[in-house]
Amino acid sequence: MDFAYVSGDPALDLAGTVVSRRDMPLDGLATPSDLERWVAGCDGLPARVTADPATFESALSLREAAYRLALDRVLGRPFGPGSLKIVNDMAAGPAPSVRLSDAGLRMSGDLAAVLSHIARSAVVLLADPDARLKECGRAVCTRIYLDRSRGARRTWCGMDECGNRVKAAAYRARRRASSAGRAAHGSGA
Repeated sequence: MDFAYVSGDPALDLAGTVVSRRDMPLDGLATPSDLERWVAGCDGLPARVTADPATFESALSLREAAYRLALDRVLGRPFGPGSLKIVNDMAAGPAPSVRLSDAGLRMSGDLAAVLSHIARSAVVLLADPDARLKECGRAVCTRIYLDRSRGARRTWCGMDECGNRVKAAAYRARRRASSAGRAAHGSGA
């Protein structure tokens, strides 16, 4: 599985590693090596971490807690206490090291530090009353994203995956309707 980093926040991108949660969930993090690949591909996180079974399970726990809290926020309901505890406990973990250079910011640390950083990111995001969190407008997509668009008019988590599919389906539906209308009109003459 290729990972999409389109949610606008590493905690939301981690939550987005499960695709189509309502219908046929597909988990992109089936093994610790999947998590290592996800971390390496996520901007701002260390390029190399090692995931042992215990830390891998912690990552999955954080992922699910972050998703539930983000969904609570989207739906305007109170945060679930179990999910709050998981995110807050992980946010209290070790911090990764950061260094500034002419090339930009470089983060280093083990997976526990990375998960702590992601949990802190979730805390900051979910505590911001002005953060516009939305669920993707594509029916089968359950990704939650941060809408930073002008006027908060973003509809899909990302154009490459969902936006293009929705637009292509709408185009095909218009073409079918147009063809059906021409056929009905032509047969009545």
